[in-house]
Amino acid sequence: MKLIRPSINLEDDVVDFKEEFLSNNEKTINGGELLDSNLSFDQWLCHVSDNSSKDSLPPDWVLTDTYLAIERDTIVGIICLRHYLNDFLSNYGHIAFSVRPSKRKKGYATLMLGMILDKARDLNMTSVQLSAMRDNEASIRVIANNSGVYLRSFDHEGRIADVYIIDLLN
Repeated sequence: MKLIRPSINLEDDVVDFKEEFLSNNEKTINGGELLDSNLSFDQWLCHVSDNSSKDSLPPDWVLTDTYLAIERDTIVGIICLRHYLNDFLSNYGHIAFSVRPSKRKKGYATLMLGMILDKARDLNMTSVQLSAMRDNEASIRVIANNSGVYLRSFDHEGRIADVYIIDLLN
């Protein structure tokens, strides 16, 4: 598996990836950086490109690298790495990810998270924060498989979410 940045030549694959979530009645694509919104592909690509450069970063957002996880020419997931947190993201964290419905329970999320942790180390980050809804056992296992340690909980729209820290110095 490899992580690659979205590009115009992947439009059909990204649209297919998004459609799989919608056809499974999933309206949220965590880590997709608004892929689950009504933006056109071109608008979304511009959005993720702008967010990845200090020169084009909107003033209300944080520097974010978005990657597609590709296995055998198929997008199996999407993951983003936020270089730092602002007030809005203080509960949510540096990393968000999703695996397409047909590719779940195959280890892709654990591998994706491990790969993005290497990118965080390359940026000299010393730790990263992630959150998961308490009832999202799959995401909690993925975080635990990558040495995540429970930090605290918070209320998210009437549901409990847990915050984890992964130390990158070990």
